Amino acid sequence: MGCTPPKWTIHDLRQHLQYAVDLEFWTIPFYMSAMYSIKDPTDDAYRLIQSVVYEEMLHAELASNVANAFGHSPKFPAPAYEGTEIPHLNFNLDSPNPTEVYTPYSAEIGPLDEKRINSMCLIEYPEWDTGHQPDLQPKMSDYGSIGEFYDAVRVGAAELAEEQLRGGRNQVDLFRNFYRELAQTVTDDGRAGLAQALTIIAAITEQGEGQTEGDVDIQPEFRNTADGYHSDWPHFRKFTAIRDSRRFPATYDGVADPKPGSPGHAAQRTLIRNFTAFRKTLEALFSGGDLGAFGAQMATLGANVLTCWQQGAIPKFSQEGE
Repeated sequence: MGCTPPKWTIHDLRQHLQYAVDLEFWTIPFYMSAMYSIKDPTDDAYRLIQSVVYEEMLHAELASNVANAFGHSPKFPAPAYEGTEIPHLNFNLDSPNPTEVYTPYSAEIGPLDEKRINSMCLIEYPEWDTGHQPDLQPKMSDYGSIGEFYDAVRVGAAELAEEQLRGGRNQVDLFRNFYRELAQTVTDDGRAGLAQALTIIAAITEQGEGQTEGDVDIQPEFRNTADGYHSDWPHFRKFTAIRDSRRFPATYDGVADPKPGSPGHAAQRTLIRNFTAFRKTLEALFSGGDLGAFGAQMATLGANVLTCWQQGAIPKFSQEGE
């Protein structure tokens, strides 16, 4: 007689949705830093990564909207970029194990190189085994891929929607002009709201790893309709295209800890300060606040990252020990 799968609680679901926000947000500085390390912004690799950065900001918004619909205002703590630890995922649980192919890899901020592109492919690695619904696991690191994790979230959301899902709670629609076919918010309660939440989750996974059994085109309703680049390509295809080209564009060099008082050190301090302010803006925005300086701050962060590279410093996004 088989074991009964553990039943989701609202605490489980809210915790998993925070994990989702964590991971989607983690990718933004990591991808952005690799992108701005490329000296030629017209290079195909630059444009491919840039298109993914735009969509990761959308994903952070979408995950936050679903979290709020289930009564959790997401937090945006400073991401950590250390060793090979990509937060909340355990690739060794996947079969085949993608780390046997995408190696070496690193979770440390750096220029676009073999380690960084392998990490990008691992993060967006498709869920190949789609014939089952994953059970609740205590931690997101108990899932082998983002796709499997979101499949589990779908199960929890379906179990709890009738009692717990309330539409209209702190919903944000920042990118409506870029995704005219995609409804980005949860406006209804219960089962009707669940359908909206599941569409939002589908947009994240379709754009990201290509969802079902590997590399498939993004459905038209989930494509960027304004400034996309290869808008029908999921992230995994974009990153493998860079990797398989076997040609990395010229990039800036940098050191992790430039000498205090140097231009590189000053550039890092400026980036840390502005990224901290940006995180506070996001927490306020997804707690019911207004848009504030979001657009200006996002543009400033890009300039700050580029300045770090130009001054010989690897971009840094938080203080030591934060």
